[in-house]
Amino acid sequence: MKVTLLRANIDNAKEIHAMQVEAFKELLEKYQDFDTSPANENVEKVEARLKQDFTFYYFICIGRQKVGAIRIVDKKEAGKNKRISPLFILPEFQGEGIAQKAIRLCEEIHGNENWELDTILQEPRNCHLYEKMGYRQTDKTEVINEKLTLIIYEKKEADRI
Repeated sequence: MKVTLLRANIDNAKEIHAMQVEAFKELLEKYQDFDTSPANENVEKVEARLKQDFTFYYFICIGRQKVGAIRIVDKKEAGKNKRISPLFILPEFQGEGIAQKAIRLCEEIHGNENWELDTILQEPRNCHLYEKMGYRQTDKTEVINEKLTLIIYEKKEADRI
């Protein structure tokens, strides 16, 4: 299965938003994190990110089908981390290795070193994905509520796989 990235622009805000809500809906229901869940964001927040000159949104595609999206925050400052926030795959395409391929493609575009992201500590599949990709847990966490804690991951030059 060939995974490609297609750069999104402001005209794609509603499409990205709809996909994001669909992809994160189950986690929102599970963790009730109404203030932080991408499923609970409004389309204006996606539009605002798309307008940032340091934000790069890509649709994740299999053939011509859009199966998810990834946002890269890359301020192009030496020694500063680039950030993945968010990354999502539509539910019917999850578990097929698509996210791994998308991350690799983004690392090819934006450079292999100095990355960070956060994920839900209570979601072992997410943690496993990032660890398999060479990301390492930091000691930085943020308790969102009694069900959910975010954990920060980093990937430095020495962590490349």
